[in-house]
Amino acid sequence: MSALTSPPFGQADLSNCERELIHLAGSVQPHGLLLALREPELRIVQLSANLEALAGVPAEVLLGQKLAELGGDIESQVRRQLASADLSEPAPLRCRIAVHGRATDREGCLHREPRGLLLVEIEPTASSLPTVDLPHDRLVEQLGAAVERFSNASTIGTLADSVVRCFRDLVGYDRVMVYKFDPDGHGKIIAEARDPRLESLLDHHYPASDIPQRARELYLRNRVRVLADVHYEAAPLLPQRLRGSDEDLDMSLCQLRSMSPLHLQYLKNMGVTATLVVSLVREGKLWGLIACHHYSPRNLRFAVRAAADMLAEVISTRITAIENYAHAQVAIQVRRLEQRLVEATSTEGDWRLALFRNPRTLLQPLDATGAALYHEGELLTSGEVPSTPELRALLQWIDTRSFDGLFSCSSVARENPALDSLTPTASGVLAVKLSAARPDYLVWFRKAQLLTVTWAGDPSKPVVGNDPLELSPRRSFAAWSEIVRGTALPWSTGEQALARAFGEALIDIVVQVNAVRLLIAEHQLAGIRATVAHSKEPIAIADATQHLLFVNDAFRDLTGVSSGSASLDDLAALCTQPALLRKAVDQLSQERQPWRGELSLARGSDTLPVGLRAEVVPARDGSVLGYFLILDDLRESRRTAAARQHLEQSLSRTGLRQPAGRGETQADGLMNAILANASLAAMDIADGNALPGVAPLLEELEASTERAAALYARLRGLASEG
Repeated sequence: MSALTSPPFGQADLSNCERELIHLAGSVQPHGLLLALREPELRIVQLSANLEALAGVPAEVLLGQKLAELGGDIESQVRRQLASADLSEPAPLRCRIAVHGRATDREGCLHREPRGLLLVEIEPTASSLPTVDLPHDRLVEQLGAAVERFSNASTIGTLADSVVRCFRDLVGYDRVMVYKFDPDGHGKIIAEARDPRLESLLDHHYPASDIPQRARELYLRNRVRVLADVHYEAAPLLPQRLRGSDEDLDMSLCQLRSMSPLHLQYLKNMGVTATLVVSLVREGKLWGLIACHHYSPRNLRFAVRAAADMLAEVISTRITAIENYAHAQVAIQVRRLEQRLVEATSTEGDWRLALFRNPRTLLQPLDATGAALYHEGELLTSGEVPSTPELRALLQWIDTRSFDGLFSCSSVARENPALDSLTPTASGVLAVKLSAARPDYLVWFRKAQLLTVTWAGDPSKPVVGNDPLELSPRRSFAAWSEIVRGTALPWSTGEQALARAFGEALIDIVVQVNAVRLLIAEHQLAGIRATVAHSKEPIAIADATQHLLFVNDAFRDLTGVSSGSASLDDLAALCTQPALLRKAVDQLSQERQPWRGELSLARGSDTLPVGLRAEVVPARDGSVLGYFLILDDLRESRRTAAARQHLEQSLSRTGLRQPAGRGETQADGLMNAILANASLAAMDIADGNALPGVAPLLEELEASTERAAALYARLRGLASEG
């Protein structure tokens, strides 16, 4: 997005606030100082104009001077951080400066901005501004209790309730909320703790436009944001731009960065004076926010901010664990469904009827009101669905779209006005493709939602004035009402993952069923072969003499074995332990029982771990008609196991290297609680080790725990220096 189409900071209105350059604020909140230093001399080349108010020295006097001119030990403390910290992210700073000849304590942080300038931010440790400051022992005690509560939460709802209560106990703001984003970027308050005199905002919805995309990006980079007093008079940077430069200072990571006038006006309209916003991040994306509102000025000591940041990491870890555990439970349901469908194929000859026999098992997990299966030209439905001609038109349209096997939308009419008649029963559509060769789909539907959304404030009150800055809650409510009209509740990320799991299970079932049909009906072989051949599941079919009749591409790619003259004995020769596969084949032949196990295939100097599922197919007269074998590449599950082991080792190392210090008993308890939370999360995540992507989740969990430990070490360091 170019500067030509993006309004400078403070010059946006409601029509273009999405593009406002809020990271180029050019000013700071006046309760702290910002100094831009050029290395190696640490010469001050830019600074906030409130220097005289906070340090007793006119800004013009200090501009161009070395940092040491501020007196105290600020220069030595900054150089100490330069030698020890990676300043791509803000690092904590405790120092003293001389104010009217007397050394005074300051705290803050420093980091390097993209052009290489060193940005130092400092705030008084004692000021007239009401500030949350907790003794170290009490802070550690509250953190330990909070981590324990978060670890015991088994659902997102109970976790969110614990978060708002613990945060309100910690920071004392009048209102604390957990704000969760849906896939379209709209927000909803899912938990709230407040002063009983305040009106509740629980369950209120907010349109995505309330938080511009630039602000969301900054929430990912700067996880804790404090507004001390909405009525502040900003302190501009001097000079506005460096000499010889036409670029404003990038203040993306600055704690003191001024906030957009539009945002400040929005808060004023709500009656809010001070805010604390903490980001909740999952898999690198903004999952939600912890939003704290206070109705008088309020600031936080840096130790409390570090505590909030650390708790957010713990909360994000727990969110990942809960959501992935739910997916793991879904995987169990999918496996059970798969077994029922396979059994139905054997007894009734058609798995599709069993899929729709109990509509609840198909509709309830995705909170759908209807479903349809289009397979091999036939259409089956359950629940409330459009007419057959409308369904066929919908499926033809979906098949023309470009997607990665999963199609999702919350308003068909908005995507394709020609399908507007579907809105009453199928405004929301979630579809998974079941075949690469044919337009086969499993589709879920949702009706257009009928919701009464109440905004914070009286919706009957008129918009205040005609000035674009007079943004009121009523105007945002009107925007939301327009968005939800004719729109179904959006499909969540978890629901989309579940639909994909259902689809993958059905694809697997289709492969298995078609493998049996290949043995039963030779005359259908030509039509069915394409379906099996395109499957991602490596499968081989053998006749009663153990001669390989068919292997698909995935099986051939995995083993190098082709059908023709090959046999199961030839396949056994590829194993590092051939006797194991031969024993399995003998068990199939003699005991007529399926066999499951793990094998290692020789691949040159390497071995490939695979899981094997071998089934015997009986003929109607009781003889053996043949066999089918399905291989499963186990490298991903082994990677998951290795990631879990590496995580456990990392957790052990993290616990051992925590420094001793004041409040050691409580600190050890807190650190143990953090590690226990991570260990519990690892167990929940690892429950889904059959799902793809578990290993990256474990690796993310390890990184998150390491960061939480580092933040805790920072917290203790701040306390010990104090």
